[in-house]
Amino acid sequence: MKRYFFFILVLIGVRSFSQEKDLIYFIEKARTNSPLLADYQNQIKISTLDSLLNRGVYKTQVAGNLNANYAPVINGYGYDTALSNGQMVSALVGVNKRILGKNQINSQADSFKLIKDALIINKKIAVKDLDKSIIAQYIAAFGTEMQMTYNNKITSLLKEEELILKKLARNSIYKQTDYLIFNATVKQQELTALQLKQQYQNDLALLNYLTGETDTTFVKLKTPDLNIKSDQEQSSIFFKQFEVDSLKIKNSDKLIDNTYRPSLSLLGDAGYNSSFISQGYKNFGVSVGLGLSIPIYDGNQRSLQHQKNSMALATIESYNKNFKRQYDQQLLLLNQKFNQSTETYKVLQSQLVVAETLIEANKKLLLTGDAQITEYIIALSNIISIQDAISQNTVNKLQIINEINYWKTNE
Repeated sequence: MKRYFFFILVLIGVRSFSQEKDLIYFIEKARTNSPLLADYQNQIKISTLDSLLNRGVYKTQVAGNLNANYAPVINGYGYDTALSNGQMVSALVGVNKRILGKNQINSQADSFKLIKDALIINKKIAVKDLDKSIIAQYIAAFGTEMQMTYNNKITSLLKEEELILKKLARNSIYKQTDYLIFNATVKQQELTALQLKQQYQNDLALLNYLTGETDTTFVKLKTPDLNIKSDQEQSSIFFKQFEVDSLKIKNSDKLIDNTYRPSLSLLGDAGYNSSFISQGYKNFGVSVGLGLSIPIYDGNQRSLQHQKNSMALATIESYNKNFKRQYDQQLLLLNQKFNQSTETYKVLQSQLVVAETLIEANKKLLLTGDAQITEYIIALSNIISIQDAISQNTVNKLQIINEINYWKTNE
């Protein structure tokens, strides 16, 4: 019964770890759960509504107005009836239409379009930032999993060899001290394997935290499919920020000039307007009018506003040039690191082949009682160190690819 229960537990453990999740799963979950991306999406929709509201302001405005007024004159005291008419009732429907030139309409439309464009760019950058952080943590967890898997394999191997060495020590082929030294190495390796398992659990927990998911399942991560993506034909999304900011200032200059153009409005109303002094039932009518406003002098504000915009434009251009220099230097450095990690990987692989050959030779000698336990432990420590270095180099290489793709692509 105990064996059966133990077998069930092992199956459950294997099944829980046999679940695999890939990088795409975590990225999609993070995007779905991100409140920042939802915020940007709502701001983009709001900007579209703001544009429609602005268009509505310049359409014909119709309003209904009802007014009633009575100013009594008692014993000769009261308002002058020539001014107050004594009493008045008006029920009018007023119409107001502002006449705008094509340039004014286009400038207003451009201002809202640029606001929306800036929000879209910010959202894309937020997506890139989110993806980058998820990928970085996924790579870190995957690297820990690599080390954990290898160290578990080493631990199992050492336990098998410990049983062999124990029998050989009982038969006086090896000293008891040799067995104790080997046993201590096994215990140390078990501790290392346990620490790596705990670290992997913590890395998974942090990955789920960044994703916005509450999940404590001990899953296996698939190898991340990461490659350096080809250069984009269009400019990087990071440079588009400067382009939009420059266009905003140039459009601001147009809006300033538009405010100094003559403003024309058509006015009109229709309805009932009477003082009841004479034939009030005939006081139905209409009226039309024209309003014209011409700016003449504003204390040189127009020129000063253009100067401010000119300086702001120069500042943006300065930041743009500096960012371009740093951008190019960043990519050069990252590509240099990528090439270095490739070279390091080749060296480590050649060292691993030698170390594995040495281990295999010592394993054979161990069975015949001709191996030196201390030398075998040193060789074992060496291969573990090399494998850990390979895992770390793999993680570094994937992180560099993640960083390069972050800067180079607009995805």
